Amino acid sequence: MYRPTLVVLAALLCSAALVNGGKVLVFPVDGSHWINMNVLIEELHSRGHEVTVLRPSDAWYIKPDSLHYKSITLNASGGFDKDNFGQFVTRTLELRRQGASFWTRMALEIEMMKAFYEMDRLLVVMMEEIFADNKLMQSLRDAKYDLVLTDPVIGGGVFLAHRLGLPLVFNVRWTVQGDGHQAIAPTPLSYVPVPWSELTDKMTFTERVKNMLIYFFTCFQVWYITDPNYIPFVHRHFGPDVHYMELFQSADIWLMRNDFTFEWPRPTMPNIVYMSGFQCKPAKSLPKEMEDFVQSSGEHGVIVMTLGTLVEKLPEDITEDIAAAFAQLPQKVIWRHKGKRPSTLGNNTLMLNWLPQNDLLGHPKTRVFVAHGGTNGMQEAIYHGVPLVGLPLMFDQPDNFFRMKARGVAKVLDLATVNKDNFLEALKEVLYQPSYREKMKVLSSLHRDQPMKPLDQAMFWIEFVMRHKGAAHLRTESYKMSTIQYHSIDVAAFLLAVVLLVFTVSVAVIKFVWRRLFGRNKVKNE
Repeated sequence: MYRPTLVVLAALLCSAALVNGGKVLVFPVDGSHWINMNVLIEELHSRGHEVTVLRPSDAWYIKPDSLHYKSITLNASGGFDKDNFGQFVTRTLELRRQGASFWTRMALEIEMMKAFYEMDRLLVVMMEEIFADNKLMQSLRDAKYDLVLTDPVIGGGVFLAHRLGLPLVFNVRWTVQGDGHQAIAPTPLSYVPVPWSELTDKMTFTERVKNMLIYFFTCFQVWYITDPNYIPFVHRHFGPDVHYMELFQSADIWLMRNDFTFEWPRPTMPNIVYMSGFQCKPAKSLPKEMEDFVQSSGEHGVIVMTLGTLVEKLPEDITEDIAAAFAQLPQKVIWRHKGKRPSTLGNNTLMLNWLPQNDLLGHPKTRVFVAHGGTNGMQEAIYHGVPLVGLPLMFDQPDNFFRMKARGVAKVLDLATVNKDNFLEALKEVLYQPSYREKMKVLSSLHRDQPMKPLDQAMFWIEFVMRHKGAAHLRTESYKMSTIQYHSIDVAAFLLAVVLLVFTVSVAVIKFVWRRLFGRNKVKNE
C-alpha cells in the first residue's frame, strides 16, 4: 500500500531536482543576432531557468513581452534604430552596385566604419547611464543572477557582468574587435585567413601577403572605431591598468556559432564550445496553401529566396531581372520580398512578406536556396543539404559565401553585375549540376554527425557555469599578459642579451689569452 506512494514521492523529488532552475541575465544584440539568442532563451526557459532580458528603449526585434523571459526596458538607445539602419543598408547597396573597384571597396569600408563607430558610441553612452542608475544596479544585484549571457559583438553585457561580479557566457561569432577566435586563440596568419580576405587555409606567398595586409587594416579599424569609445570607458570604471579586451577574454565559456564544416581548421581553446546550427530543426509541416503550391512543382521542385532580416527588398531593376529569370524556369519559386511587385513576375513565383525558412529548406522538394549569406541561413542550408546561389550584400556575407563557394556548394553573384542572364545561368548550374547537391549532402552529413546536438551542448555548458559558478579551469591566463610577455619578446631579448654577453666575454677571454701567449713569445724572440 505504501510502496506506490513512496515511488511517486521519489519521482516527484527527482523531477523537482531536475527543474531546479537558475537565473540568467541576458544582454542581447538586436537584429538578426537576436533571432539566434532567442533560441537559447526559449531553450533555457523550457528547462526551468528564469531569464531576464535587458532591452534598449528603441529595440527593434526584442519585444518587451514574452512567454519565455521577463524584460527590463532601459531608458536609452541601443544604436540599432530601424530607420537609421535601413538608411545604412540602402547606402551600402548603392555603393556595391558601383562595381568592385578599389575606391568602391574603400567607400564601403568607410561607411561601415562610420556606422560601427556610432553604434559603439551609443553603446558606451547607454552603459554610462546604466552604471549611473543606482536603483537599477542595486535591483540587478539583489536579483542574484547566476550568470550573464551576452553577444560580445557589443561590449555592454561584458561590462555589466564584470560590474556585477557574475560569470560570463558568450553567444559569439564576433567581438568588438572582429572574429571571436582571434580574440582568444592563437591565430597564425600563415594558414588562418583573416575575415573578409576571401582566402582559404592553403595560401600562396602572394595570398599570405594579402592576408597580412588585411590584418593590419583590421587593426587600424579597431584603433579608429573601437579603442576611442571603449578605452576611456573601461579606464573610468575598471581602472587605468585594465584593457577592455581583458574583460572579454576572461569570459568563462565561448559558445561559438560555427564549426569546422564552415570554418577552416585553426587553433582553439578548451572554453570554446562549437554550436553551429543550434537553431536548426527538423522541418515542420507547411501551411496548407504553401504545401499545395510546393506539391504543384512536381518533379522540378522548388527554389526558395530570401535576403534575411535586414534587406527586405532590392533595387527595382534587379528585382525585375530576378523575377524574369525565375519565370523562365520549370521550378516553382517562393520569394520573400516586401518591395514593389515586379512586372516580370511569372505564374510560377509566389511572393510573400514572410516565409518559414527552416521548414522550406527541410522540404524534400526544395532544390536551391537563393540567399544573402547570413550565418543563420548558411547553417540551415548546410543542415538540410540545400545548395546555394548567393547575392552577398554586406558585413561578413561575402566571406561566408566564399567559404561555401570554396567547398563547391554555392554559385556566387556580384550585386554590381547581376542581371537576368547571369542570374538564370547561375540557377541552372546549381539546379542541374549534381556536384553542388552531392557536396552539400556531404557537408550536411558531417555537420549532423555529432555525439550531442549543438543546442543540448550549449545548454550543458551554460548549466555547467551555473553549477560551478564559472569555468576558470578552462580559461587561459594569457589575457593578463602584455603583448611583450604573450609573444615572449622579453624572454627572447633576455636570451639574446645573455648570448651577446657570453659572446663578448668569450671574445675578451680569447683576446686576453692570445695576448698573454703570443705576446710573451714575441717579446722573447725580440
